[in-house]
Amino acid sequence: MHENNRHIDLMDLSVDEQEGFEKTLKKPKEKTTSPEPERLKKRVRVKELIDGTFLVRENMIRQLPFVLFLTFLGVIYIGNRFHAERMVRQINDLKIEVGNLRSEQITITSELMNISRPSQVAVLVESKGLGLQESLEPPKKLRK
Repeated sequence: MHENNRHIDLMDLSVDEQEGFEKTLKKPKEKTTSPEPERLKKRVRVKELIDGTFLVRENMIRQLPFVLFLTFLGVIYIGNRFHAERMVRQINDLKIEVGNLRSEQITITSELMNISRPSQVAVLVESKGLGLQESLEPPKKLRK
């Protein structure tokens, strides 16, 4: 009868009733199965996030090695990304350089083929004034 009424004056109760009521007050309350109070305790609030007090919680301190491992993996991932981008830039630069060298090689080869023709050799010798003349006899084969 008194359990339902929360506003009870202990002076109205007898001594036995007072002792029984005090015992019920001193009993530890049973835990509720509702996960909401525990979840509210574990939540990180914006204020705690800004001032960093969530970092000193018991859960965060226990998981510090894992957090450091994740940080280490993140740093390696970022470093690997920068390295890969640098390598891609170097590859593109080398492709451009190879293309330029190939075109230069083709140009030089065509000039060399043009200059090494007998008619061009005769014109160059004449222009330099070396005094050489083209042989009119065919070459002879040497036998062993």
